[in-house]
Amino acid sequence: MKLKHLPTESLPREKLLCRGAHALTDAELLAIFLRTGITGMNVVVLADMLLQEFGSLRALFSSSQRDFCQHKGLGMAKYVQLQAVLEMSQRYLAETLQRGDALTSPQQTKLYLSSRLRDRQREAFYLLFLDNQHRVICDEILFEGTIDAASVYPREVVKRSLYHNAAAVILAHNHPSGVAEPSQADRRITVRLTDALGLVDIRVLDHFVVGDGEVVSFAERGWL
Repeated sequence: MKLKHLPTESLPREKLLCRGAHALTDAELLAIFLRTGITGMNVVVLADMLLQEFGSLRALFSSSQRDFCQHKGLGMAKYVQLQAVLEMSQRYLAETLQRGDALTSPQQTKLYLSSRLRDRQREAFYLLFLDNQHRVICDEILFEGTIDAASVYPREVVKRSLYHNAAAVILAHNHPSGVAEPSQADRRITVRLTDALGLVDIRVLDHFVVGDGEVVSFAERGWL
C-alpha cells in the first residue's frame, strides 16, 4: 500500500508532529530517516524489512559500510547521512555533559560513555578530565587494546591529566564481551591510578565499565 492511502494519523511524519518522536516505532523513525521506499514497497514497509534483516536499530547503526550498502533501499548516500546523524548525537551528548556537572548527572554520564564505548570491538580506556568544580574540560581515549585487554600506564594518565590542568578525572573502559561486571584487574588498575594521581592532588571520582546495555559505576559499588 502506498503511504498516500494510509490515514493521515498513521503517517510517520504527521504522527511525530502530532504526538512526539517518542510515540513512533523503530520502523516509523527509520522510515522518516529513509524518506522514500523502493519500487513496490512503501518506506514504512521497507524500514520494517530492514529492521528484520539487521535485527535491531543498533545493529543497523553499527553495521559496516559494506554491509549497510548491500541492503535494498540503502546506499552510500544513506550511509553518509547516518554516520553524520550518529556523530551529531554523540556531540550533543558531549555538549550536554560539558555544560553541567558530571557528578550530578550520572545517568547522562553513563549514556554518553555508553554511546562512545559500547560498540567498540576492542577494549579502550577513556578519561573525562574535570576542573575543580567537576565540570568537564575534555575527554580522551588514552589506550586501546586487543579484543579483551588494554594496557594502561599510570604515568601517561598522570601526564595527560596535568597537561589538561585537571583537578579530578573520571575513568571508563568497555568490555567487548558485553559483560559489564568489573574484573579484579579492573579494580587493581583503579587503585594504581588513584594512588598515582593522588600524588599530584588529582582525584579519581569514578570508574565506569561499559558493557552491552549496562554501565557499572565503581563509586556506586562503594569501591572509591
